Amino acid sequence: MRASTLGQAFPQCVFDHWEMMMSDPLEAGSQASQLVTDIRKRKGLKEQMTPLSEFEEKLSVSTKC
Repeated sequence: MRASTLGQAFPQCVFDHWEMMMSDPLEAGSQASQLVTDIRKRKGLKEQMTPLSEFEEKLSVSTKC
């Protein structure tokens, strides 16, 4: 866009239509949980989120030198 306008225009991204969700994505059946599940399906990921305990083990092993 700037090349077409010889540097006169500046693109901006403004997120003015987003709203905080007050539900817990880890609580089964909540609105946030359903949203996370739908996004994971769309992206081809497993529907269930990976438990945090799987990541904690990897972090503790990599920090010990």
